[in-house]
Amino acid sequence: CSPSPAMESSEVESDILRRVRALLRELDGHHPSCQSDRGMLRWTLHKRTDQNPRTSCVLVRILVKELERAERGDLRHYIIPLLHTLMYTLIQAPCIPDELCARVYDFCKRLLTLPKPFCTIGLDYASRLQVERTAPGTLYQRMVISEQSLRSAPFPYQERIFIFADPELLPEAICKALATDTEAAQVSQSPRGCMSCVVIHALQAALGDTCDIHSLRAQLQALSPGDVEHWFQQVVAAVEGAGSEGGSDRGQHTARLERIYQGLLGSLPAGNAPQEGLQGTPLPNPNISFHLWTEDEQLWKELVLFLRPLSQSCEPDCLGQDLEPLEMEDVLAGCGCRGQSRFSVLSTDSGIERDLPAQEEPCVPCAAAAERSRLHRKGGIKKKPSPLDSVAFLQAGSAVPGGKPAGKLPRRAGMPAEPATPLQRLHTARVVLLGDDRILGRLAQAFHSLRKREARRVFLTPRLDLQFYHIPVVPGQPLPSAADHAGPEELCEVAGYLGRADPWYESNINTLCHMIPKLATMPSSPSRALVTDLFLTDVIAYYARMGTQPVCFQVHSVKVLFRDPAQDPAEDVFLTELLTQVQDSPSHRELSTTKRKSTLDGPGMDLTVTYRRVVLSDRQKELALSLRSTGLLMKAIPAEEAEDLGCLSVTITEIIRTNNLAGRSFSAVANRFKTRNIKIRSPEQRPFTVRLDKDSRRTYRDVIGLEVTPCLEPSYCLQKTRTTKFSPQETGDVGLVKYLPKSLLLPINTFAGVI
Repeated sequence: CSPSPAMESSEVESDILRRVRALLRELDGHHPSCQSDRGMLRWTLHKRTDQNPRTSCVLVRILVKELERAERGDLRHYIIPLLHTLMYTLIQAPCIPDELCARVYDFCKRLLTLPKPFCTIGLDYASRLQVERTAPGTLYQRMVISEQSLRSAPFPYQERIFIFADPELLPEAICKALATDTEAAQVSQSPRGCMSCVVIHALQAALGDTCDIHSLRAQLQALSPGDVEHWFQQVVAAVEGAGSEGGSDRGQHTARLERIYQGLLGSLPAGNAPQEGLQGTPLPNPNISFHLWTEDEQLWKELVLFLRPLSQSCEPDCLGQDLEPLEMEDVLAGCGCRGQSRFSVLSTDSGIERDLPAQEEPCVPCAAAAERSRLHRKGGIKKKPSPLDSVAFLQAGSAVPGGKPAGKLPRRAGMPAEPATPLQRLHTARVVLLGDDRILGRLAQAFHSLRKREARRVFLTPRLDLQFYHIPVVPGQPLPSAADHAGPEELCEVAGYLGRADPWYESNINTLCHMIPKLATMPSSPSRALVTDLFLTDVIAYYARMGTQPVCFQVHSVKVLFRDPAQDPAEDVFLTELLTQVQDSPSHRELSTTKRKSTLDGPGMDLTVTYRRVVLSDRQKELALSLRSTGLLMKAIPAEEAEDLGCLSVTITEIIRTNNLAGRSFSAVANRFKTRNIKIRSPEQRPFTVRLDKDSRRTYRDVIGLEVTPCLEPSYCLQKTRTTKFSPQETGDVGLVKYLPKSLLLPINTFAGVI
């Protein structure tokens, strides 16, 4: 005898509850007995609901009960993981009862009374649920449209996931396997298939089990691509129209979609559908591109091409309207189109409008932009712009969290009022860094370069929402560029800090540290394709979709002084650590002198250290030390999440000389302190080496001094320079400068931020 439906439902509910409780035990530190299950509990739970969509309501109901139980027991570390799991299920569920959505909505509103990040995530999900209750299927529809860059006037947003890996830091086998897996995930889907998914999910979310999914899929399969796009646009307009109307009735929305459903299927009414039950419509894989990071400016070029793809432009001018000619040439060269770049020519413009030559008819995609950018000249003298004129530009160019929006500046007399047309951030770039702390150090360099470029000429910032993500990957065999004798924990300090701050990041992302190399090096077989294509792609997509809370790391700048007076000082930035060591003397004469001095004074070299000590009162206390040392280590990532991310933990290995009856002896003592600014000099001009971010490729030699300070936001520096130029007597931040973010912070997204 087959089991009764009630008994089967009870077994399903018990199995799902067991899986959810296993997730919670892992958050408490009780890892599963099988180490291969670490990090896969969430994935297997969601895959179960994908295989049996009718269990979505059961899972949502269990998660709501567990959330309410965590709220009563003050188990706050359960709340954010359970809430992310619930929302990810709710987005993909074919149909969720409104009373269940109302319970989730009420719980999210109660989170507003808690501190960050609970109130931030609660507000975000409450606003989404409010729209979803009015127009079921809105969240699924918006996610697919933005991730697949489908054309839609009501919702014109686009997203893309960029995966960057350094081929010098990861073995070739891992890079090749990741590139193959991401490409395979894109081949299996098309714009037509994604549009059909949106139509099917929206109709089923509104009509419930009365929707004939089998006939609907067959009809969409038989239609031409143009007809599928027509019905897709109809559904998007209906769903977005209901979502934008705050007081819209859910019944009116259902009636609109029922008319679309009847028009699509023809004579088959909605009520006569065969009772197949709810059918799932899995989320298509997001648009993911894999990049081997081989050029310093590669990140900036890929972001520019994402905003202005060459396939949508008839001439390079369409891409370069907001870029300098040399910048435009760099972008085109990066994509193999150097022959299309523009060349600088001598201007013969007299400055009089009637002397302008007759313009040729522009191409269609560029006509609107050319009309907007047409030059209009009026009588008057040219006036040098005031520094206040660029404040709005600078504030718009600040991408660091904490920057305040630009205020409305007064209009100068005699100038006509122009309607404000602020640019919208319709594009979102989610940049995922695969590797260890060394690739994050390279990201800090690229981010600093990008911010300097944006301070000079803003282009990306007002148009692009830039998000950074980090997945730690440590190869089995260390590569030559790795730090000497550095273990996985030492190479992944940033990921370790993020895991301590966010348990859900530790459970889902840090577990990939050793899993990705194992999956990538598996022999080719159907089982390998099944595991990698489903697991790796899904985890990256889940992290990019649900990881919205940034943890901001202070970027530090370093100025390096060389032994050769003719060599200019070098300026660089680092994110995780700076290491100095005594440099071996190249010449025999210096070697003999060093050996004789070491016999008298001990190993190492004499150093003069000047720093501002960090005290609890946050008052500046400048100290100076003269000591003999064999090396120095500055760490910017704290060992505990409660410590300040803006401080440097400095450890100096000091050599102490002791005279006794047996003779002279030397001992090494670790001298530790915290600071934000430090200067180091070698009074005897003894050279030493400086290595940044554990990367041997970023090593400076023949160094006799260095200065380390928190890196400043380039837009702040530019505006500060202009303000000082016009007001030399002012030393502090005056005027609108004090409203700009001062420090350059690198945000890396996690699921909860810092709890």
